[in-house]
Amino acid sequence: MVTAVPPERDAVVLSAGAAPDPLPLLDHLVLHRVRPPGRGGNGPGGLLVDTLAAGVGPAAAAAGTSAVLALAPGAYEVVISAGIAGGFAPGVPVGGTVVASAIVAADLGGQTAEGFTDVAQMGFGVAAHRPPPGLARAMAEAAGAVLAPVLTVSTVTGTTPRAEELAARHAGAAAEAMEGFGVATAAALFGVPALEVRTVSNAVGPRDRAAWRIPEALRALTDAFAAIWPVLDVRQVRDVPDVPDVRDDDSGRNRGGRVP
Repeated sequence: MVTAVPPERDAVVLSAGAAPDPLPLLDHLVLHRVRPPGRGGNGPGGLLVDTLAAGVGPAAAAAGTSAVLALAPGAYEVVISAGIAGGFAPGVPVGGTVVASAIVAADLGGQTAEGFTDVAQMGFGVAAHRPPPGLARAMAEAAGAVLAPVLTVSTVTGTTPRAEELAARHAGAAAEAMEGFGVATAAALFGVPALEVRTVSNAVGPRDRAAWRIPEALRALTDAFAAIWPVLDVRQVRDVPDVPDVRDDDSGRNRGGRVP
């Protein structure tokens, strides 16, 4: 489980209902390991979760995720980018939850006289990673979340024209954050499926700090994962139908073990 900052990580850890075990890795990278309740909610289940606050932005997220996966090859079954985000009105209200149906690099590409050209259209790779659809759908249903694309940006949207442009270019997008595509890119490199879960703290558009509801969004993140843990139990992940690899070329493999 990869977040940007410690408060997001702590909100996820809180949902497990037990104190985490800190596992120092490299320099500032410290995993917090928890074992969430089992399917019945009584006692620890079969799921072992390593949480990491990797830093803000897609580069930090990709680097931190890659470091963990490289240090424990084959140990993780799925990787999840989690945290708070801006929501595209009116699709998801403040305090709402989004599970990504696609993890999209929204501003990776080139700006031309005709408009924006994404990195895939330029011939330089993929512009979106597709989470396992069956698993993403099951998580969204458990959390009462919207299942929709989540955009990854390197520059947070702060104006109405920019918000409108992104919404028009990415029909149905529900949220904007800064780490998902980096996490998914690192996971794809190791052949591990990636997902993204976000709770909304503010509307995408003009920056109005007074309108942000960060504590509410963090509480919603805790509630969302309390509902999602049973779906992610290792005994169930393999049972969810329609779960291809996250990469478009289908050459990766699901690997049993923990959830970073």
